[in-house]
Amino acid sequence: MSAWLPTAPCTPQGCARPVTAVAGAPRAALRLLALVLVTALGVVLSPVVGRCPPRVRDALVARWCRAVVRSVGVRVRITGAAVPAGGVLVVANHISWLDIPLTAAARPARMLAKREVGSWPVAGPLAARGGTLFIERDRLRALPDTVARIADALRSGAAVVAFPEGSTWCGRAQGPFRRAVFQAALDAGVPVQPLRISYRSGGGAFSAAPAFVGDDVLLASLWRVATARGLVAEMEVLPAIAPGAHPHRKSLADAVETAIGHGVEPRTRHTLRASPRAHMRAAG
Repeated sequence: MSAWLPTAPCTPQGCARPVTAVAGAPRAALRLLALVLVTALGVVLSPVVGRCPPRVRDALVARWCRAVVRSVGVRVRITGAAVPAGGVLVVANHISWLDIPLTAAARPARMLAKREVGSWPVAGPLAARGGTLFIERDRLRALPDTVARIADALRSGAAVVAFPEGSTWCGRAQGPFRRAVFQAALDAGVPVQPLRISYRSGGGAFSAAPAFVGDDVLLASLWRVATARGLVAEMEVLPAIAPGAHPHRKSLADAVETAIGHGVEPRTRHTLRASPRAHMRAAG
């Protein structure tokens, strides 16, 4: 248990109930089977894809990530300019496990994950092969080293994805952004690319069905998404913030939080004591 990691007040019972039409169980089962097959294909082909030239590799990874989201019946809608090439800190609000393949569909990047993920079966080796930066989220003393490692990755020309809320929120509200990861962008002298993520029904209404919050269980979340009809994952690529536009991590974090928050449902701010489950799903 860590006293400084944030978590959200959102719960599956209060926030993540499906608000879209419900698909039948057979269709939902086929969607989950498709997810398993697409994921397995990615695992099998990852060694081959890893040997491809960077441009080809990134294009293949982006297509695969989009296929992961589509496999569970969720359409993908990405708007805005392309994410800049070279080293860039990609920052997004955090709602669901779907956020990870969704951000990679815009630009494949190195993710942040807690160190224990590296020892997980299947997910651990796959994450390591994808260049995931494993960090010690529950040790405050490790924070300077974590920032240094992220900065080194950015200087090398890599894109790094962070979810600075530190936990998932349902999408009706947004948590305050933690500032540490923005120091890495300042140290490396790279731009920050904000992404605004939301999930809606086919008719455009807000949907919390994909939210993976509180004490939610992954299998329950998978089933909720697979049974929802007409879900659309929307991601808006907002204007990038150039290096030097903000001299301090506080002003940089505030600028990105404000930019992303303008498109989020009416917001509230909470910083609560984190639960062990929050540690597992806070990947930034």
